[in-house]
Amino acid sequence: MDSTIYSRIEQSRTADAVVHQIEQLILEGVLRDGDRLPAERDLAVRMDVSRPILREALKTLETRGLLTTRRGGGTHVANIVGEVFAEPMRELIASHPKATADYLEYRREVEAVAAEMAARRATDADKALLSDIVARMEHAHATADFEAEVEIDVEFHNAVGECAHNLILLHTLRSCYRLLAEGVFFNRARVYDLPGAREDLLAQHQAIFHAVREGDPEAARSAAVEHISYVERASVAAERASEWERVAALRLQQRSASMPARAARSRSAITDR
Repeated sequence: MDSTIYSRIEQSRTADAVVHQIEQLILEGVLRDGDRLPAERDLAVRMDVSRPILREALKTLETRGLLTTRRGGGTHVANIVGEVFAEPMRELIASHPKATADYLEYRREVEAVAAEMAARRATDADKALLSDIVARMEHAHATADFEAEVEIDVEFHNAVGECAHNLILLHTLRSCYRLLAEGVFFNRARVYDLPGAREDLLAQHQAIFHAVREGDPEAARSAAVEHISYVERASVAAERASEWERVAALRLQQRSASMPARAARSRSAITDR
């Protein structure tokens, strides 16, 4: 973690001031789940506070569930986004197909808002980050690095949410994408495997990026809606294709197993003649 994100405490060098700054970094999405804080000595120097004050602040943040300390592994931002849906609810969602349709419907509406706001609010730094993500996405596509392409997909949508500069929207979307990345709703690999899907999805991501970069809210909203509508259609097609494949495999298995018996009956019939 780059220590430059931490700033000197100018006044009231207390544990509360340290707590407030780190809370702000987490709330604004600068510090993410799993990010490691600098070593205690370095962080105290960066924030210009004593180590006892820093320890008190870190302990407070850990008590609040925002930080976690790993033995021999330093202090990390806790997995706070993943707790939005408890395990029983996640299992319930995964076992009911209607949840997938509802999830994509929700994403279509929320991402339309996020893309529109991003087009209005994205800073030069935001656009530089998006540009880097899209460049890596294009490289993964060109080199047929499927796993990287799928992973960058989620990173891209997270970044668009960050560009909207709305804290509630940011963390809502992160929770939404966490479930997507973990395959709770549908298998994204199947969607990418559909003929032409990889090219279509890349073009859709590029359209969202270009609209945000050019500051065109209407185009950004339209591109986001079209993207999720496409994913809705593709997920249904992928599920149907998967079911066809399952049934075909069962037929093949059954017929392969019955072939020796059929062949034996055929030979017996010939002999009887």
